[in-house]
Amino acid sequence: MTRITDEWLTNPATQAVCAALEAGGAQALFVGGCVRNALLGVPVSDIDIATDARPERVLQLAAAAGIKAVPTGLDHGTVTLVSGGIPHEVTTFRRDVETDGRRAVVAFAERVEEDAARRDFTMNALYARPDGTVLDPLGGLADLRARKVRFIGDAAARIHEDYLRSLRYFRFHAWYGDPEMGFDPEALAAIAGNLEGLSRLSRERVGAEMLKLLAAPDPAPSVAAMRQTGVLARLLPGADDRALAPLVHLEQAAGVAPDPIRRLAALGGEDVADRLRLSRAQARQLDQLRHAAAGTAGAGELGYRLGVEAARDALLLRAAISGQPWDAGALESAAKGARASFPIRAGDLMPRLQGPALGARLKQLEAEWIASGFRLGREELLDRAGRG
Repeated sequence: MTRITDEWLTNPATQAVCAALEAGGAQALFVGGCVRNALLGVPVSDIDIATDARPERVLQLAAAAGIKAVPTGLDHGTVTLVSGGIPHEVTTFRRDVETDGRRAVVAFAERVEEDAARRDFTMNALYARPDGTVLDPLGGLADLRARKVRFIGDAAARIHEDYLRSLRYFRFHAWYGDPEMGFDPEALAAIAGNLEGLSRLSRERVGAEMLKLLAAPDPAPSVAAMRQTGVLARLLPGADDRALAPLVHLEQAAGVAPDPIRRLAALGGEDVADRLRLSRAQARQLDQLRHAAAGTAGAGELGYRLGVEAARDALLLRAAISGQPWDAGALESAAKGARASFPIRAGDLMPRLQGPALGARLKQLEAEWIASGFRLGREELLDRAGRG
């Protein structure tokens, strides 16, 4: 018998939620990511609970126990119970009645097996009782232990229910799959055979899924599989993943944490910010990185103009694209540039220079100052300005 004993499960606030449901004769089963992550020994961020109680009954039981209840999705059977400041999403067992590839019409179910059957991957169809005992209705435990990402039942049927599952497959493989085992051939065939369905997805959903994938420790194998199945070209025309694996390697060599926008910049592609509905800040970061990496500015100048972190990202991206090793000295130069402050102001050259001539001279002096490694001082620069 497999059990989980994580602190989040034994927390009195969480156990109080389970007790409130069971006091009314309802089941309380932890499900999905919290169970999966606990079994893998990775952090748990969200607590989901499945129950056979209808949402109205969950509200009643929460009120009787003095637990705050928020009707976050009654139509879909979800009530959020806040206990000890911790949100617990409690959802009634469900089964799909009708799907269109984007959303599902669901009906409440009576048995956990029905609830499990409507989920995407076997590793996400694991449940745990309040005492931590794991329930495995569909054989997901063996897949999880083998780090095998496998669709529940027929892969094509699961994809037809929600085409986003094609992207989720690659994301879950990047985070939880065994890179040595490779990808499930049935899953890849089903994904490749249903590319048209990707056009039905909202750009917001696609963008969110892509950023989650690219935040994985090493998303390069998954993105390569996306290219091989045709998914990458369908989502990001013109994208090329050849620089992604080198970038991941350079990040690891430099001790730099993953950043999905940095990695997205390595992929290239057309109208990426619009196709993935990036935020304005994300779009600016992506555009800045691409231009800086493609330019010729040295590490010091990049640090001066962009700041040390953005300069570092541009240097990593440039090295990945060009196939060069990571140069730790470049980061020191970028840091030096980030600390530097150009000692000349427009007023220093006025009134002798005005308008475009003033701007051009300032730009020239700044270029000379940068080329000197930021060593030229104010008086030296003013002397040069006087001779110009």
